[in-house]
Amino acid sequence: MKKSILAGGALLAALALVASGCAGSSGGSGDGGGSGGDEPITVGFAQTGSESGWRSANTESMKTAFSAENGFDLTFNAADNDTAAQIAAVRDFINQGVDAIVIAPIVEDGWDDVLQEAADAGIPVILEDRTVSASDDLYASWVGLDFKKEGVMAAEWAAETFGDTPTNMVVLEGTTGSAPANDRAEGFDEAIEGTAIEKIDSQTGDFTRDGGKTVMEGFLQKYGVDGIDLVYAHNDDMALGAIEAIEAAGGEPGVDIQIVSIDAVKDGMQALVDGKINFIVECNPLLGELAAGLVKDVLAGEEVEKEVYVEDQTFTQDQAAEVIDDRLY
Repeated sequence: MKKSILAGGALLAALALVASGCAGSSGGSGDGGGSGGDEPITVGFAQTGSESGWRSANTESMKTAFSAENGFDLTFNAADNDTAAQIAAVRDFINQGVDAIVIAPIVEDGWDDVLQEAADAGIPVILEDRTVSASDDLYASWVGLDFKKEGVMAAEWAAETFGDTPTNMVVLEGTTGSAPANDRAEGFDEAIEGTAIEKIDSQTGDFTRDGGKTVMEGFLQKYGVDGIDLVYAHNDDMALGAIEAIEAAGGEPGVDIQIVSIDAVKDGMQALVDGKINFIVECNPLLGELAAGLVKDVLAGEEVEKEVYVEDQTFTQDQAAEVIDDRLY
């Protein structure tokens, strides 16, 4: 399987295009792409929902990239984390006869039939952010982040921070069955093998702030502030909910209970600067320009990479303070 990793200057250039709302693609353009086409490229985008700050930034990036100014006619659907509704939206796009479909799959499984329907209709599919378990010949390309590597990087910080000290950890999981939840758990668990970190509990907070708060409240009732040393949150929104729960229980987040999280959205980074989160692994949401470029290239008949990875960063408190004012999300 062909892979591509976008990092450094290439990533900065792509993000600058998204921030400015300028037209651009990763290569060629379709018949309606850009300002020179006669007809816009019709695209259906099936988003997961609006469960987090990360997701909101991702949606805005996609809408900006797939704008009329850039040669697109976008039909947008947010499924509110309802897999059946998301699949129904994709079927509706097929029935509309759009030129291409972009999907951020809520969960990995259950996509075989509808992806086959799109293939039978001659409509290429680009996966964005999350992956599927269906055969990779049912979609043209995927663009996103290495979720397992994100989990590994979070675990490496935890292992280095706590060393051989016995550590009780609770986990705030993302949406059950989703690629980021599965991969971030797998990466973290593999990387802490042989350490003194013990996962004493783990439960889904569905990537939401309210979910993270509710789950953390349950953990605190069960174990107390003194019984938990570390929280591993699969995203910043759940970490922010955990902060509220810890403070309500009389604890000091970042001190009494340390927190490692993934996303690096503005609110999460501010909590890191304030010392309430201890370490954050980035998951960049600005994928719209890359997805739009892939759509144009596929429709133009050009060969594209099957997987396009965007490189992530990590942030300590000091590093977050240096960059937070210039963050695009």
